[in-house]
Amino acid sequence: MDAGRNYLETLMFIVLKIIHILASTLFLGAGLASVFYKLYADKTGDVSFIARVCRAVVIADMLFIIPSGIILPVTGIGMMHAAGYSFTDPWIMHGFALYILAGLTWLPAAFLQVRMRNLSEAAVDKGEALPPLYFRSRLIWCLLGIPSFFAAIGVFVVMVGRY
Repeated sequence: MDAGRNYLETLMFIVLKIIHILASTLFLGAGLASVFYKLYADKTGDVSFIARVCRAVVIADMLFIIPSGIILPVTGIGMMHAAGYSFTDPWIMHGFALYILAGLTWLPAAFLQVRMRNLSEAAVDKGEALPPLYFRSRLIWCLLGIPSFFAAIGVFVVMVGRY
């Protein structure tokens, strides 16, 4: 009976780990792709193109970043429990702290993405240039993205190195 249970626990851990790794890859990869395309579009100055990319960035957040951001702590806690680790283990605490920092800096950035989408779409509808609020929002979005990105990278380092 114990051998069967150990096999199932091991299998469950492996499934959780695969899902966790895929979610972390999606979380970071979608975030980096969104930043690249958003900054690329902004550089063109083409308001219509900017509006389309801003729309796509908001959709990418809803489809990829938010779900993977929910999956990560769920699978992480599942693996932690299955492997017998505790929330008080330093590397677990560091990983969660960095994850929370990434989330706390990403969340306002996500609202700014929605604002930039709305502002750029309104500019297209009116046939106008992007308003100053768009550029202020973009600056704050970029400034929030720096700690969010490095915190996410930090989570990778902590989880892999168990620091």
